[in-house]
Amino acid sequence: MADLFHTLLLLAPPASGKSEVRTFLTNHNPEAFHMGDTVQLDDYPYVHLQLLVDEALVAMGKAPVFHNEDPGGQRNGPFMDPREMAGLMYLLNDDYLEILAGNAPVPENPAADLLRRFDDASEKAGAPVKFRALDAETRAGIEAALMDEARAFYKEKAAACPVDLTGRTIVIEFARGGPLNAAMPMTDGYGYQGSVPYLLPELLKQAAILYIWVTPEDSRRKNRERARPDGHGSILFHGTPESVMDQEYGSDDMPFLMENSDIPGTLRLATPEGMVRVPIARFDNRADLTSFLRRDPATWTEAEVDAVKAGITAATDALWTAYKTR
Repeated sequence: MADLFHTLLLLAPPASGKSEVRTFLTNHNPEAFHMGDTVQLDDYPYVHLQLLVDEALVAMGKAPVFHNEDPGGQRNGPFMDPREMAGLMYLLNDDYLEILAGNAPVPENPAADLLRRFDDASEKAGAPVKFRALDAETRAGIEAALMDEARAFYKEKAAACPVDLTGRTIVIEFARGGPLNAAMPMTDGYGYQGSVPYLLPELLKQAAILYIWVTPEDSRRKNRERARPDGHGSILFHGTPESVMDQEYGSDDMPFLMENSDIPGTLRLATPEGMVRVPIARFDNRADLTSFLRRDPATWTEAEVDAVKAGITAATDALWTAYKTR
């Protein structure tokens, strides 16, 4: 076993402090948290590209295929089919294999490649494919609308792919949940139970989970507080639509999954290839130890830094103990 986490799943509801914790982990002596220089994976870029597909279809007078419309009139409402959240895991699997290979190629037609990958991921997740039988004119229109962002996405992915993983930790970040007042265990593709088991077995066997604990109510409140109407592009200042918060993050199944695991400190996952247990620890952020990290670092107090460092250190130390003895 190496001296660092090979792969860390950073999981939490929206506005829980996930991005702030990621920034802290990667910029404040990561070895203290059993991590090396990080390689980052996140499913949100794929959600953004799917939203662009929906916008292109609507502009052509066609029906969207991924997301319902938010009541505010934007095309960024909840998924029409929650199984697409598992589909995002299959897209991350592709990226993970590229990182292991040390090569993330840029396809000749990045927009067409994305549509192919979207169909493959939907099919693996049990959701309908959208583009294989699409008429040539509509498909060409989607590709034209998607091309610039698709090319930029692949180029950024290629530039971030290291040739060698020695001394590095892969960090995979995403959020999952379910409808308000959802019964446990969650069904129909919702929650962490509906997504995490679909990551590659070889990924899960080398992974640990750092879960940031806030209540769904706090997640909703902080989500409203962090939304910036001025279009600020930072990952630290963005809001999730209320309709998405209600449908996809109104309930959190991680506490249920942790409490019902047969071995404390692990998440018991029934994957398509069999049972896997992944070490897990949670950083308790219910008292909001992280919001200060969005401020100018010159304004951070020693007490604030010490508190967040102590909380993260306790969680990652416990996680490391379980990880190295798994």
